Amino acid sequence: MRNSSDYRNRVSSEKTVVEEICRRGILKAGMTGDYPPLSCLEHGTGRYIGFDAELAKDLADSLDVELAFVKTSWTSLMEDVRAGKFDLAVSGITITDVRKEQALMSDGYLENGKTILCRAEDAGRYTGLHAVNQPDVRVMVNPGGHNERFARENFPDAVLMIHEINPEIPFLVACNRADIMITEVVEAAYYVRQADRLAAPLIHKPFTHGELGILMPKGSEGLANYVNEFLRKEKESGRINGLAAKYFTSSSAQG
Repeated sequence: MRNSSDYRNRVSSEKTVVEEICRRGILKAGMTGDYPPLSCLEHGTGRYIGFDAELAKDLADSLDVELAFVKTSWTSLMEDVRAGKFDLAVSGITITDVRKEQALMSDGYLENGKTILCRAEDAGRYTGLHAVNQPDVRVMVNPGGHNERFARENFPDAVLMIHEINPEIPFLVACNRADIMITEVVEAAYYVRQADRLAAPLIHKPFTHGELGILMPKGSEGLANYVNEFLRKEKESGRINGLAAKYFTSSSAQG
């Protein structure tokens, strides 16, 4: 039987998270800033831009508070969430069972999936996982996130290369410093539009199918409920589709 005092304390804690955000007048959102077109830190201005940056601003506006981005990284993301360095993280974060075990994740707001980026002249070579998992294929990923885990699990025979700065990887592939970038459908679509030297031959046949969500510390159930309701309204109003049309084509976004 549930302890009634524990239940009251949990409910009180849930309410307090949203109330504290409103009281301080600031929503703190963790963002990596290295995942265009979802989150990108502009050099020079220090501004965060992208799909998720605008989504976070909408969320802050719905609470009638200011938005403050807090820099995080894929390596430290979960540690920062659990340490309470920000109220939530929104940065192209894939919903996974592992993350749901350690923290709270919202409902999904955008479909996504793992795919590859390669040089345009090599597009016909890479027809699936087996074609990538070869000893002479150099696979480059950013450290600490789902891309690295996916590469280690699926390409044990390939040459795995870790590069700290995610936005530099497409350029390194284009310049023949690596052969493959493991990325997501939405990011691949963005880079293919930026450079005709790059291709995403499997963009409509991604290796995985998943959704992006907003990450929050455990104990923030009240905030999670609020975020889910907010996302429902953003979808119903057409705002999510509008952002998708702004930052990438809807067909590419859906794989």
